[in-house]
Amino acid sequence: MLLTVNNLSIEIATSAGKLKVVQGVSFDISKGETLCIVGESGCGKSITALSLMGLLPKAARPSAEELLFDGIDLQKINSKDLRALRGNRISMIFQEPMTSLNPLHTIGRQLSDVYRAHRQATRKEAEARAVHLLQEVGISNAAQRLLQYPHELSGGLRQRIVIAMALMCEPDLVIADEPTTALDVTIQAELLRLLKDLQKRFGMGIIMITHDLGLVSRIADRVIVMYAGQVVESAPARQLFDRPAHPYTRALLSSVPDPSHARMQPLPSIPGNVPSLLTPMDGCHFYDRCSYASEACRRQINLREVSDQHQARCIMVDETSAPLRVMK
Repeated sequence: MLLTVNNLSIEIATSAGKLKVVQGVSFDISKGETLCIVGESGCGKSITALSLMGLLPKAARPSAEELLFDGIDLQKINSKDLRALRGNRISMIFQEPMTSLNPLHTIGRQLSDVYRAHRQATRKEAEARAVHLLQEVGISNAAQRLLQYPHELSGGLRQRIVIAMALMCEPDLVIADEPTTALDVTIQAELLRLLKDLQKRFGMGIIMITHDLGLVSRIADRVIVMYAGQVVESAPARQLFDRPAHPYTRALLSSVPDPSHARMQPLPSIPGNVPSLLTPMDGCHFYDRCSYASEACRRQINLREVSDQHQARCIMVDETSAPLRVMK
């Protein structure tokens, strides 16, 4: 197993109290596998990823039973060894390609610095590697691009450069946090094909963080659905789309536009609001928004087996896991 996360929790101290942003999250990923983490904004997706990179804010307090990367305990590793992993064996594609690059340095400088930080390479060797990776991600005139600054490039080009930067040292694991945000659908499709192609060639694992279920249906091997800091469902991608077991997952899938429906038909929405993570919640976090809710949902609910490799945090998994085909 490339990465094992077991019972990860993260608290952030605020003036109003402790914010429990991640609560008992567990998952694993193998080489060559794509795991998608989905859910509404604020559900804990990105901060879970940042904890793996050791990039949490100072006020955050993470804890886990296991946090292992290729046998390395990420909770016990010192800062020097963590820096040796970060950007080398574990890379991250951050949100917003328009702001992920340093505006004060050329593209060549930024790509070369990543490679030289982890390899005993000359600047000439690093630049040659940068040209090669820019060509790999489909950028023409790669040598000329090294001389340019981020503001001289389009959003699509910047996103490809950020992907190239993440691949400079041939990482074993790439974490992609909303990598297609703010890009048009044509460029999104191109980048998805690019990531899958590069994954096959390099054998890397990918953790994709997104709220775009259309993207998930095209790229994921497995999916975990998060809500209010918890994993509410975990399953192989096809099982999740065919038989979603948690009411929240079903609500998300039902909100995806269906081209076969009449154009004026309104999309379903989830009533209510996401609960405050400052408020203690013993029962189901989705209780106030769920049409299946009962008094039994007010007590602690653990993940339950729906089928092989498919779990859901719901007491009514049998009733709620009827077939539902949304993605074709």
